[in-house]
Amino acid sequence: MTTDPPAAGAIYDIRPPQRQALPLVVASPHSGRDYPAAFLAQAALDPVALRKSEDSFVDEIFAAAPGLGAPLIAALFPRAFVDPNREPYEFDPRMFADPLPAWVTTVSPRIAAGLGTIARVVATGAEIYAGPLDLAEALARVERCYKPYHTALGGLIERTRRHFGACLLLDCHSMPSVGGPMERDAGENRFDIVLGDCFGAACAETIIGAAEAALTDLGYRVARNLPYAGGFTTRHYGRPAEGVHALQIEINRALYMDETAMTRKRGLARIARDMGVLMAALGRLDALARPARDIAAE
Repeated sequence: MTTDPPAAGAIYDIRPPQRQALPLVVASPHSGRDYPAAFLAQAALDPVALRKSEDSFVDEIFAAAPGLGAPLIAALFPRAFVDPNREPYEFDPRMFADPLPAWVTTVSPRIAAGLGTIARVVATGAEIYAGPLDLAEALARVERCYKPYHTALGGLIERTRRHFGACLLLDCHSMPSVGGPMERDAGENRFDIVLGDCFGAACAETIIGAAEAALTDLGYRVARNLPYAGGFTTRHYGRPAEGVHALQIEINRALYMDETAMTRKRGLARIARDMGVLMAALGRLDALARPARDIAAE
């Protein structure tokens, strides 16, 4: 299925299926690479260094979703600009020229690591900015990018849940092959794939178990919840008791890309094919097979 390219200035791209046949929504929040010129001008890092925080090509890896009958939403803005997998206002006070209002979250493990809603560092630990930011600019990024992305994602999830009676959100990411300097597994080689369900809070065990089994059968080394158990998206949308399950997928970048040159490797085709197998299997699980409503009557 072909779709029109996103309009100039768009902040996300939704690739819908011709007909939604699976109770799945697939999201790629960190593969965006539309870097605003003003952001590049104020950054202390060059464009290649800024890209170290991207989940590069993850939208391509899961591109089979619409053909399988599930919508795919991909953020077009980069994670280094604003991170939609955080609370909307996780701000590091050290980054700002202005005092922060009381309603802003200023203390969290993400902020301590320099990776709040407006990141202080890229994944390598390098500082993004040469000087302090204005609070008004950070708030504008949340309004311009973060909130519309989540409005669109939440709409896809709710429409799917209403139609099928249940929904599985796959929140799709990639990870450096070795733990970074700010992470709990610094310097350690990582598994091929890490599945995160917030230690059972965001997703039924039958779903994450099926995902682990399918990926293991495909030849991948799979871990659960360590070093990534799921970010804001998984915690916020995962409500298994209400029929909404959220599962975070982290793919080792060494499987499909050159992490230094930020270029694709031949392994990308294989992993894209295997993610198609995974999505098809998960979309047909009995745990998601609830009576569907007539979408035309909504």
